[in-house]
Amino acid sequence: MKIATLIITYLVGLLFFVFGINHFLNFMPVPPMTGDAGEWARIMDSSHFLLVVKIMEIVFGLMLLINFKRPLAWLLLLPIIVGIAMSETFIFKAPGIGLVLLILNFFMIYVHREKYASIIQ
Repeated sequence: MKIATLIITYLVGLLFFVFGINHFLNFMPVPPMTGDAGEWARIMDSSHFLLVVKIMEIVFGLMLLINFKRPLAWLLLLPIIVGIAMSETFIFKAPGIGLVLLILNFFMIYVHREKYASIIQ
């Protein structure tokens, strides 16, 4: 179980760190989007909302990678992952990695449930 949680942690941390950095360095170009998806992407970019989300992705992904308060990082990533899953499902009409990330995030929160006991009580 410990090896599985480490693999999940490093893969998700690397995913968020790389795609967060990609927003600024553009080493993996994003294909143009049309329709509702294009309008949504334009609004997210022009309002600088996406900039804030990408900075948070870099910070939280790095927290997972360097083992700095990992249980906190999993909690802080949850709203971002919910947003990704909802965007894929309702705007892009193609659920995919967002739902996988959501399942993995809930699993990792379950794994660290003893760390959250003081929050729930």
